[in-house]
Amino acid sequence: MNPATTAPPARRLRADAVRNQQRILEAARRLFAERGLDVTLDDVAEAAGVGVGTVYRRFANKQELIVEVFDHNVAEMAEAVEAANRNPDAWAGVMAIFEYGCQNMANNRGFGEVMLEVPDAMERFDSVRDRIKPQLEQLIARAHVEGALREGITATDFFAMMSMVESIAAFARPVNSEVWRRYMAIVLDGARADCLPRVPFTTPPMDDAEIDRAKSACFVTRRK
Repeated sequence: MNPATTAPPARRLRADAVRNQQRILEAARRLFAERGLDVTLDDVAEAAGVGVGTVYRRFANKQELIVEVFDHNVAEMAEAVEAANRNPDAWAGVMAIFEYGCQNMANNRGFGEVMLEVPDAMERFDSVRDRIKPQLEQLIARAHVEGALREGITATDFFAMMSMVESIAAFARPVNSEVWRRYMAIVLDGARADCLPRVPFTTPPMDDAEIDRAKSACFVTRRK
């Protein structure tokens, strides 16, 4: 082996550098979820309690940080589907992953926006979907065998149903951040086999005042 052409081993980060990177990622995830992708690296540095130079040493620009957070989010989603599929009660697994997906989309503004910001976001998501879809299909097949899931429901339906819940979550977010749970229960009830009890409502519907305020918030957002 020629020592002149041998690549040096990757240098390990110091413990404090690892801690700083973790703080940066946690702060970025929180800010992207709460405020979308309009936050700056200065915002992330302040939230993480580090200097902005520390952020730039780890991430050359905001897009690199967005990609890192996005990859982490979709990897967590894949792990959640795998955990749901290990549940011996298939319907309990279906409910768990459906709630996980709906909550992730309802509470994470940046997750939807990232599809428009990251050039290869769809390719990245496709690679994770290749990991998610077989597990989800297996879980749905088990729920059909157990007689818990309405005939004809597929994995593709599952993603569409989550998007339906996310739509009401996005509409209501400025005035009622939890009402999506009510519509998640309604959607799940539509997917259950008739022999099973209905999913209980844990959240009341929006009242007229909340609906009017949500409409106003949507109008203001669209004008910006």
